[in-house]
Amino acid sequence: MDQFPSSKFERGKIFTKAGLKVGGNYAKHHLQRVIQRKEGSRSELHKSNANELFKAFTKLRGTALKIAQSVSVDNSGMLPDEFVDVMSQAQYKVPPINPVLVRTIVKNELGKYPEELFESFDLKAIAAASIGQVHIAYHKDYGKLAVKIQYPNVRETIDSDLTMARTIFKQMVKSARTEEYFEEIRERLLEETDYNLEGRRIEEFHANYADDRIETPRYIAEFSSEKVLTMTYLEGDHLDVYLANNPDEESRNHYGQLLWDFFHDQINDTRTIHADAHPGNYKFMENGKLGILDFGCVKTFPKEFFDTYMSALPLHHTRDYVALKKLYQELGIIGSDDSNLGVDEAYFEFFKSFGDTFIRPYRDLSFTFDNPEYKLELRSHLQKATSFREPVGSRHFIYSTRTHMGLYSMLMELKAKINPERSVAVLNTYLKVAD
Repeated sequence: MDQFPSSKFERGKIFTKAGLKVGGNYAKHHLQRVIQRKEGSRSELHKSNANELFKAFTKLRGTALKIAQSVSVDNSGMLPDEFVDVMSQAQYKVPPINPVLVRTIVKNELGKYPEELFESFDLKAIAAASIGQVHIAYHKDYGKLAVKIQYPNVRETIDSDLTMARTIFKQMVKSARTEEYFEEIRERLLEETDYNLEGRRIEEFHANYADDRIETPRYIAEFSSEKVLTMTYLEGDHLDVYLANNPDEESRNHYGQLLWDFFHDQINDTRTIHADAHPGNYKFMENGKLGILDFGCVKTFPKEFFDTYMSALPLHHTRDYVALKKLYQELGIIGSDDSNLGVDEAYFEFFKSFGDTFIRPYRDLSFTFDNPEYKLELRSHLQKATSFREPVGSRHFIYSTRTHMGLYSMLMELKAKINPERSVAVLNTYLKVAD
């Protein structure tokens, strides 16, 4: 068990120590190159700094860890590739907080200790993440429940954590867009720390998507507050456990298709998506349904961006590169004039090639994600993105790209074969936007 550093002073000390370590590493690397004429490995430098930040962010948890996750998995090239590999551990290596603190939080939020509210409440968390941890409870009227407890003062530390994180990341990221990227993350963090909002989203997603293929929990408002969220418990296995049981090809294809269809069913007039597509947020249920969890990170896109972004996929599909170039200008990926022609052409050629690779699963009547060459090709594009001078494109790419890449990653782990026919029909409705 672990304590949560909730004061600005405590958190500031941890941030400062990590920042000094990272800054010292970069200074040492620069000194070796300029004075000692010794060329150290930049990859090793990035990895070393990523590990330093990971240790600090894991200790801090809360918004600091969420910031690291959000920045490192957006695949926009904002951070070196080594950071993505190291920070991906953050989904699985977060220590839970002390049981005494858990009881205190529940009492402060709901007026009674957990053992007074429920027939049973397990003080040992079944999952601990960046903003909160989950406990199992049982209630005579609602059955088995999942109770999410938010760490102390998480919401209050968002702005100070972001300020300190900016200072650290600006040593590694040189971009005019850094501020708007961090503002995007700030808005999502404010939403994620409002469990009343997440409860409403649970019910919205249940109304829109729960059917004979998709299952969502139900929100129990009676035992919820801004910092405690109670919902019905979904039985089933997470991806790692599901795969450890050696499912057959038919089963893997079945769940792969459900993941694929759920993602594309969200391409609709609400412009709202479940924007945290990682294995911990899905359950593979015995009844054949796909369970969807954690509705804290939900992104509603502006209509103009959403329509334009969705136009890119069918334009890649038809290889209409003239229209695609105009669309990239609208999305802020390349400039709209000739002031930076050489760089813009390089960006266009890269994103055209990346997009053509990305769209490949949509081209035929079926696509198998059990394809090592395709995985290497995607990874090669992502690695190349880190070589550009700065990340480009709208702030809204952070969560659109993160979600789409998260889907592909899970399908690759499943080695699933999917039928994209239904999703292609959905995407083709957006072609009119680019005309």
